[in-house]
Amino acid sequence: MRRIPCLAARARVVFVYLWPSSASRRFIDSFYSPINPFPAAKPLLPVLPPSVPAIFSLATTTGGLCTGERVRDEDSARHGFVVVVVAVVLGASWRRLGCTRGAASSSGGAETTTTGPNWHAVSVSSLLPSAAAACTASQASSNSLALRVVHRHGPCSPLQSRGGAPSHAEIMDRDQARVNSIHRKVAASVIEPARASKGVSLPARRGISLGTGNYIVSVGLGTPVKNFSVVFDTGSDLSWVQCKPCRDCYKQQDPLFDPAQSSTYSAVPCGAQECMELDSQSCSSDDKCRYEVVYGDQSQTDGDLVRDTLTLTPSAELPGFVFGCSDEISGQFGQADGLFGLGRKKVSLSSQGAPKYGPSFSYCLPSSSSAAGYLSLGGAPPANAQFTEMVTKSDTPSFYYINLVGIKVAGRSIKVPKTVFATAGTVIDSGTVITRLPERAYAVLRSAFARFMDSYSYKKAPALSILDTCYDFTGRTKLQIPSVALLFAGGTSVNLDFTGVLYVAKVSQVCLAFASNGDDTSIGILGNTQQKKLAVVYDMAKQRIGFGAKGCR
Repeated sequence: MRRIPCLAARARVVFVYLWPSSASRRFIDSFYSPINPFPAAKPLLPVLPPSVPAIFSLATTTGGLCTGERVRDEDSARHGFVVVVVAVVLGASWRRLGCTRGAASSSGGAETTTTGPNWHAVSVSSLLPSAAAACTASQASSNSLALRVVHRHGPCSPLQSRGGAPSHAEIMDRDQARVNSIHRKVAASVIEPARASKGVSLPARRGISLGTGNYIVSVGLGTPVKNFSVVFDTGSDLSWVQCKPCRDCYKQQDPLFDPAQSSTYSAVPCGAQECMELDSQSCSSDDKCRYEVVYGDQSQTDGDLVRDTLTLTPSAELPGFVFGCSDEISGQFGQADGLFGLGRKKVSLSSQGAPKYGPSFSYCLPSSSSAAGYLSLGGAPPANAQFTEMVTKSDTPSFYYINLVGIKVAGRSIKVPKTVFATAGTVIDSGTVITRLPERAYAVLRSAFARFMDSYSYKKAPALSILDTCYDFTGRTKLQIPSVALLFAGGTSVNLDFTGVLYVAKVSQVCLAFASNGDDTSIGILGNTQQKKLAVVYDMAKQRIGFGAKGCR
């Protein structure tokens, strides 16, 4: 038995025909005739009166057209008839019913097509970037200051020559390590607030990840300016780069930042306000403020807190930018030159840039490694942005919380009480790859998504680490993927791009890009896969977060 969705409509008259199964194909070929295509068939019973709303279907042994339920082959063989329900719909066309002429069973022949806003029509060839893909740019708001955001291992990246890419399984494992650290930090803030105040933060190890877990921006520091490629992270506050002299630094391709070569460099003294506001600080013998950040995987960076000119674009500078000059690193940070934080504290890049560029920032993460997005400071939000409240929690003040209240699959809300999302809470994070949901919510989402995918008889594929709902599209050219929309407080509904619905390891292993937290109490995380191609706006003045479709244009 196979189900393919069809839209509801208001039928004027519905007739039921009995017809030999051998004629079902002729029925399909002639269905567009404005008159009864089967003069020999007699209507047995008008089953609905005029103007009664109904969901209707065409049942045939071929499974073609826009069908609700396919007749079992054994039933057709036994009875020699097919029940054909024909709805004559007032003022409705075949296309408006969400159907496509000439579609056939996905088990052979032409591939089934379902049109409409609740489905993504996807070419299999578009799932993976072309080896010869060019670096395509995008544009931010015209009245903002924008940095180019690129994929760590794509052709746009300045780091693409620095070592091979990790496997997709490794990416998922590293992503889980980051999620675990977020969960530990939230738990520690509740259970052990004294310990949480000592600089426990998020891991930066996604800097060595391949895909969506690692987005790079290029910035300049010092006078004369020296350029550096750094990971940007909404889950961190303090920005830092490796500096000379360095007692213990990891290898990077660019030269380390040398304070002695910059005429605008200065160390931040111990008594400065910026030093006092750090989570963890100490004072050196020569009165320099020392910082320490310990990440969730126990990686650590230590160094001097300093000031220097930050060059964002050739025409935009931020004098006196406060950042960490790291001279001692432990753990695994990858090969980026450092990390720039976009968290909510005063030391973050977004907070330091607010007096000059405005109290907001936005970004658009590209959908593939061969495209570029942007990170924008200031500027007006896109006209199509929908906003939801930015929630603040005093125990984890760096995080950007939002209220996720529901999810739709193929336009239908899944049946999960709002309390399930409210109990866990949700953080939006640029560094987490895969969105994490409470177990109860994820189970219903997975079931609904799989049910729609099963209607096309897509072949199942093995799980990929934390991703347990995967498909093998080998041999297919076109796909129909049910849409997924995230519902937020205030009536905001965000329709995800199909690249935010699927995680593609290879054509033979394409997975639903959501995962379970394993319980209903750990905090949910809106990951960067679901944020792709959206303009994500952080409006600090109005304490709201917005989402604009097609943001990377």
